[in-house]
Amino acid sequence: MSSPDGPYDDEDVAGGLFRYDYRAGTVEGDNTKLRRAMDLQLPVILLRKFASGSYVPIFPVYLIDDDRGRRQFVVAVDEALRFLHRPSELSEVERRYAERVTRHRLHQSMFRGMVVHAYEIRCAVCRLRHGELLDAAHITADSEETGLAVVSNGVSLCKIHHAAYDRNLMGISPDYRVAINRRLLDEVDGPMLRHGLQEMHGSTLVLPRSHRQHPDPARLDARYQAFLAS
Repeated sequence: MSSPDGPYDDEDVAGGLFRYDYRAGTVEGDNTKLRRAMDLQLPVILLRKFASGSYVPIFPVYLIDDDRGRRQFVVAVDEALRFLHRPSELSEVERRYAERVTRHRLHQSMFRGMVVHAYEIRCAVCRLRHGELLDAAHITADSEETGLAVVSNGVSLCKIHHAAYDRNLMGISPDYRVAINRRLLDEVDGPMLRHGLQEMHGSTLVLPRSHRQHPDPARLDARYQAFLAS
């Protein structure tokens, strides 16, 4: 279990891999269990805290090195990384690959957890409350330098509204109004199009209780202009 506000200095992407601090005190104790899991090459679950009592599970992850000097375990958060020959001496190509994979698995999982939690496990457009059908949609794409994994750069959307937003079939204005692409509004199809998209046109987003977690209007505006131009 790893907590950003805890007493341990776990490192997200140190040299492309996650570093997990020993339990304080002896090098044995609970550390022995992790060492045994490493020896047996057993998968473990990493629980990352993002709010009080709320955790994102990341699994399977593997312990691939025991750095007694730094009192840390080195963790591969993706199976593709578990067979690295020398975790502490990665080549430049290995390091870049490991950083990309590790950041994606750690940060995107945390991003989804934080955003869906902020919206109280519901779609901001249609109010659907089934968590397994919800995504954290980026406003500024994560492929862009400013596409940070922070709540104000995300909106909790069900999968159909997430797909519509990503493809500019749905837009969200800086004042949190939903707009549906004109082509879809004019189209005649079944009940999913009518109730799932067309009837959402002009509606207002459900927002998090905390104002600081509201979608950033500047980001929304930049994205909305792309929607209008599509």
